[in-house]
Amino acid sequence: MLKGKVALITGGSGGIGKAVALRLAAEGANIVIFHMDDEAKVQELCAELRSKGVKATGLRIDVSDFSETKEAVGNVIKNFGAIDILVNCAGITRDGLIAMMKEENFDAVIGVNLKGTFNMIRHCTPYFIKQRFGKIVNVSSVSGIMGNPGQANYSASKAGVIGLTKSTAKELVGRGVCCNAVAPGFIATEMTANLSKNNTLVDQIPMKRMGTPEEVADLVLFLASDASSYITGEVIRIDGGIAM
Repeated sequence: MLKGKVALITGGSGGIGKAVALRLAAEGANIVIFHMDDEAKVQELCAELRSKGVKATGLRIDVSDFSETKEAVGNVIKNFGAIDILVNCAGITRDGLIAMMKEENFDAVIGVNLKGTFNMIRHCTPYFIKQRFGKIVNVSSVSGIMGNPGQANYSASKAGVIGLTKSTAKELVGRGVCCNAVAPGFIATEMTANLSKNNTLVDQIPMKRMGTPEEVADLVLFLASDASSYITGEVIRIDGGIAM
């Protein structure tokens, strides 16, 4: 389905990002991972990806840094020849009630989750326009749709990603580029490990369970493939019905 395509995935070393990398590689895409994780862990993942018969590499990149991401994207083009798919998974949390939230915690979350997504789209867009093709999939959250107590910074960043997705889609629709977002609910990852033990929280989910990274990855694959060639500017919830 994606044989020979080059997929650049931020935050691709764990959780949803890792599942996306494995899923796209299984369909033949060459994978580039931007991460801030342990190098040995990333190399182990890259080896697993290469075992699927594709090229794979990991680069330690701070997505919130405009200049660093610009240089890194240029290097990917130089080494891989193209970027066909951009998946923005990089995200952090610094939870706290708004009345006591520290400025640095607000800035850090906005910097990675929102500005990082902007940086990556900004630097990949000239290449997408030149080749008249590109698939952008941004990972937002149901927190960006309905808000969440204790997550003013995270919810604001993910709501911003939705606005960024729609504006980007409108700007690039005539250039052969599709830009969409997925909005996961509670997904069982390291980030939500403590939440998975909260039965009260799980009971609020109509499907009575947390989602899996693999389920999100399947949705990302759909949006990154030709099967979604007539879809752009969309935000698709994958949340077990919690934001209905």
